[in-house]
Amino acid sequence: MRAVDAPDVVFAVSVHGHRTVRSSPGAEGLRYEIGSASKPYAGLLLAGLARAGRVAYDDSAAACFGTRPPRRVEAITLRHLITHTSGLPALPRDFYRQALPHWTTNPFAGYPAHRVVDAFLGARPRHRPGTRWHYSNFAVSVLGHALSAATRTGWDALMEEQVLAPLGLAGTTTSGAGAGFDGADAVGHAGDGVSEVPPLRIGGFAAAGAVRATPHDMLTFLEAHLRPERTPSLADALRAVRRPVLRRGLGKAHTHTLTWFQHPTDDGPAYFHCGATSGQQAFLGFCPGTGTAVAAVASRRFRRSDAFVPTAYGVLFGAG
Repeated sequence: MRAVDAPDVVFAVSVHGHRTVRSSPGAEGLRYEIGSASKPYAGLLLAGLARAGRVAYDDSAAACFGTRPPRRVEAITLRHLITHTSGLPALPRDFYRQALPHWTTNPFAGYPAHRVVDAFLGARPRHRPGTRWHYSNFAVSVLGHALSAATRTGWDALMEEQVLAPLGLAGTTTSGAGAGFDGADAVGHAGDGVSEVPPLRIGGFAAAGAVRATPHDMLTFLEAHLRPERTPSLADALRAVRRPVLRRGLGKAHTHTLTWFQHPTDDGPAYFHCGATSGQQAFLGFCPGTGTAVAAVASRRFRRSDAFVPTAYGVLFGAG
């Protein structure tokens, strides 16, 4: 707690189901923007739909939109999108012009869903799908729209039906600030920890970063990965997202599952994902070998010398 300088800070730890939460005053009950830590939720949704036979990992993403896929993107599959191997850039090429004036507040708000889909269908991938790893908010956002099109269900409703409700995540939403929650949403702050930042408006990038959740809901989400059998409807999907699917880097030292970064430990693999918005940060991680899960949040923009992620990472490795 002392290592992280932010108005609201929460470190929530579960060890074999026994929870310990430390927070600044009033912070434990707030709901937080978790940014890119939303991607494991999208990955779990994909795994669940694939298990149910409603989509397949190797379905062409472009074909989900019901038109003849342009040849340039026809080979990009749902699996490529969630594993950042699609060849797409981090963000659409025409994204930055409208985003730059709002870069420190709400850069995504002015780029709606139809523009994300149009940018995908008109994209020229940098690499052949499946050959290189490049982290892409664009790709995961396209995944969300492809799944919605394939199931004929809006993203918010799809997430609620397939992930949030089965896991009992009543304090979690993808619909925006204030939606479906009796408590208060955390207020984001700039890097100085004083200046307030407006709530995130995610535009067409919901699958990549729309989740807002309470610390206890984040722990529930992580605990489900530790004990998949406790959620029968998602048990196979929860196991699937723990399996390694690719390795990259020098000596292929970095391992990834469908949605998680995976690092080796003396107690077996640990899984984690970080996220940040213009005024908030989040860390989600779990280690099956120690029965440990860690959810951490802070209501301040990421800074280059930030101690937040290293501290949360250290808690994950030390809590068991």
